Amino acid sequence: MTAYLDHAATTPMLPAALAAMTEQLAVVGNASSLHRTGRAARRVVEESRERIAKAIGARPSEVVFTSGGTEADNLAVMGTYRARREADPRRVRLLVGATEHHAVLDSVEYLLVHEGAEVTWLEPTGAGAVDPETVRAAIESDPDAVALVSVMWANNAVGVVQDVPAIAAIAHAHGIPVHTDAVQAVGHVPVDFAASGVDLMSLTGHKLGGPIGVGALVARRDATLLPLTHGGGQERQLRSGTLDAPAIVGFAAAVEESVATMPDEARRLAALRDAIIVGARELDPEIRVGGGWEPGDTAHRLPGNAHLIVPGCDGDSLLYLLDAAGVSCSTGSACQAGVPQPSHVLLAMGIPEPDARGALRLTLGHTSTGADVDAFLGALPPAIERARRARVATAS
Repeated sequence: MTAYLDHAATTPMLPAALAAMTEQLAVVGNASSLHRTGRAARRVVEESRERIAKAIGARPSEVVFTSGGTEADNLAVMGTYRARREADPRRVRLLVGATEHHAVLDSVEYLLVHEGAEVTWLEPTGAGAVDPETVRAAIESDPDAVALVSVMWANNAVGVVQDVPAIAAIAHAHGIPVHTDAVQAVGHVPVDFAASGVDLMSLTGHKLGGPIGVGALVARRDATLLPLTHGGGQERQLRSGTLDAPAIVGFAAAVEESVATMPDEARRLAALRDAIIVGARELDPEIRVGGGWEPGDTAHRLPGNAHLIVPGCDGDSLLYLLDAAGVSCSTGSACQAGVPQPSHVLLAMGIPEPDARGALRLTLGHTSTGADVDAFLGALPPAIERARRARVATAS
């Protein structure tokens, strides 16, 4: 039996989401059609939009459905840059967290190479947090040239939660819009779109118990951005394509339930997370925690994220050895799986490359139990021993 400890990559669908999606899959109807079946599908979509908006502190009209977090991030970054530069050619600067997901980083890189953008990377502290004063200094060096600030709500690798409201307040004082990738945050920590002050926020279904292939960009009605795709203009003329009513209703059920149960679930997962960290460090005192950690903390670190740095090991070796022992985990973002290089997040945090190569990300979710923790802690010592031997053999 496998102990699944990679919920940040994707988490099993919640029963309510699976039931809602399955029921809708049996119903025909294009939400853009004007006949009765089309109107029924449209009603499902709009009621789902309302449920999601209510759960995250947004207006229904601000929820723009996408295929997931990657598309939402691309639309936010590239769409805003192009619109702002079109309105004012001076707006070529992007202020972006150095530890962002590649959906943001690679969008920025494309704009740098192909569209004349300039970027200021917002370097984090050793704990992985972007200091709001770092954002202030970057803006004030040339505020009239800034098109967008983008800082993720919670980091997918080390689980650090950023002070997004403070960053948004600083940017808004200069009339600059703010995007936050909240893919790892919604349903896991308190998220209120309106109260945060951000202009754009990305989320996705499969990180919180919904289906893969559906997400949303929450965009204030006065947000200025251009579409990346063209066609029917189904979503506020910002995103075209036939709406996937079954996926959307499953997404809505998952957002609703994960947000409603979040306070109790966060405490439960934090206890399991702390058991992983304490147990691992008892087995090997040299193990460090990436991103900082305090027992019971759910305000500054995702409750289900345990990020361990195991010196003298390669993370890939540990991953495969643990996998062979029936434990599924990660060395970082699943989107970078198979790439033999240390996490850009850890390097940006100032962790030396040899140590960064020995990182493990263990993430918990609604199906996680103490048995998963026990399985990991039981498999860890022999995995570390073999991984260290392998590194020594490779070096010699």
